[in-house]
Amino acid sequence: MVTLFARATRRVSVTHIRHVAPVSLRAATGLTARVYGQMEADFGMVAPPVMLHAPAPDTLAACWSILRETVLAPGLVGRSAKEAVAAAVSLANRCPYCVEVHGAALAGLIRGPDAWAVAGDRVGDLTDPGVRELARWARASGSPSAQARYPAPFPPVQAPELIGVAVTFHYINRMVNVFLRDSPLPPAPAPVLRVVRRVAARLMRGMASRHSAPGRSGDLLPDAPLAADLSWAAGPPHIAGAVARAAAAIDAGGARSVPDRIRRLVLAQLANRMPEPAVPGGGARWESAVAELPEGERPAARLALLTALASYRVTDAVIEDFRGQGHDDRAIIELTSWASFAAARQIGTELHRDLDSAPSMR
Repeated sequence: MVTLFARATRRVSVTHIRHVAPVSLRAATGLTARVYGQMEADFGMVAPPVMLHAPAPDTLAACWSILRETVLAPGLVGRSAKEAVAAAVSLANRCPYCVEVHGAALAGLIRGPDAWAVAGDRVGDLTDPGVRELARWARASGSPSAQARYPAPFPPVQAPELIGVAVTFHYINRMVNVFLRDSPLPPAPAPVLRVVRRVAARLMRGMASRHSAPGRSGDLLPDAPLAADLSWAAGPPHIAGAVARAAAAIDAGGARSVPDRIRRLVLAQLANRMPEPAVPGGGARWESAVAELPEGERPAARLALLTALASYRVTDAVIEDFRGQGHDDRAIIELTSWASFAAARQIGTELHRDLDSAPSMR
């Protein structure tokens, strides 16, 4: 049953999306309509971070599947711990939209001084040691240096859920930075925003209390084998299946919309992560890598590299340069989705390696 809140947010959600034409619930058909229906039933609304994928329906289903099965479906890890990871990863990726949403969710689920600490980037001030260590781990999870990352504060049996949430938000943050506005909240004076945030926290608490049976997204995409670099997801069938199906769909989109040379370039840069570019849109070191490609592929390469490695630096000009090569909305979603997931799965591999090399937790 569609709630009044879901109906009220339908019109607002499409206004958050930039660079591609949003697909409204009224216009949705086929797979897109099925994903939207599941999202309203299980999450309480059609969330803009997922909705932005709608020009590429298989990619939309992939994003929803991994979000649903790692975050919403119940398991060994409580929802407040998952929201702490989501908010802390979003801080690391400089994604204010997701920090706002998942900071409010965490504030709705816990009480006292810890409620807004993660959203305020005050992870060290958390009084609950379990939440503090988990948020520290998540905040540093994208660092290319193992020495800069924190040891996983959870046993291997919880890895499919917690590495899964981290990977999901390393993916979603990049897409949100490119395609959504900076905040889900309307411009308002600070006192008004404080009230709005308290209301949002209450709403998110209610949405988090919904029961989302594991595996319901399983019929949205064809079955696929779990790739070796995604072995952290092995265990719970609903997580392993969702990750495998999503990866296959995103890879298929990348094969359609990202030339081989660009995929190889992005993967090489991810394996040897370089410093961020000094200015929005690029940097001398990145431009030298892009310059080695045929001129017609450079706009796509620039967008893919920035999305994977510094998504908050993607500018309107970078998007328009790519569009100038004749690419449509589906191509722009498939390219950025492939680049985002390539970065996220590289991080997941590193986090899994950290866990394997750490002393066993009991």
